[in-house]
Amino acid sequence: MKYTKNLILLSVVLLTSGITNQMFSQDQTYIKEYLERFEKSKEYILLVAEMMPENKYDFRATPESMSFEEHLMHITWAMDWHSQSLMGGRDARDWNTDTELKVDNKNKDEMIATVKNTFDITKNFISKFDTKKLNEKLDYFGASRTKRQILMLLADHITNHRAQMLVYLRLNGIKPPRYVLYQ
Repeated sequence: MKYTKNLILLSVVLLTSGITNQMFSQDQTYIKEYLERFEKSKEYILLVAEMMPENKYDFRATPESMSFEEHLMHITWAMDWHSQSLMGGRDARDWNTDTELKVDNKNKDEMIATVKNTFDITKNFISKFDTKKLNEKLDYFGASRTKRQILMLLADHITNHRAQMLVYLRLNGIKPPRYVLYQ
């Protein structure tokens, strides 16, 4: 009888550890694949940013639209907020006073450098993120979302604003760069 109980206990432990290891492995794979896509997204946004002449950075499709440069810097703000604040728990930057991730008085080269740096900081944060926390839920504008979903929302947000920047290139007679796959 004692032998049977020990065998059952050992079986449960082995089964549980196997499932846990598989889930951990899947989460590690998710992060690895996410970062591969994230790096391609960085490459593409930098191509887009380089193509727009600096004298057109303030172009906006309509008076109420964000300008090209505002879209570019808004992407950096969103990366910081989604990763450092939502996922990392750091207090959010004060949009009214913090100018590091806003257009402010930056020229084209300074904005591009800020984008590169923010992508790198965000990539570093995600690469070190504790995957056991991916299923933790957060309030996202009134909706309950996991941290895994927050990463997907961040990718969607970057794509949304970059797509608007591509239209701005076309509206200025500039052929956008060829689409970069898997981003």
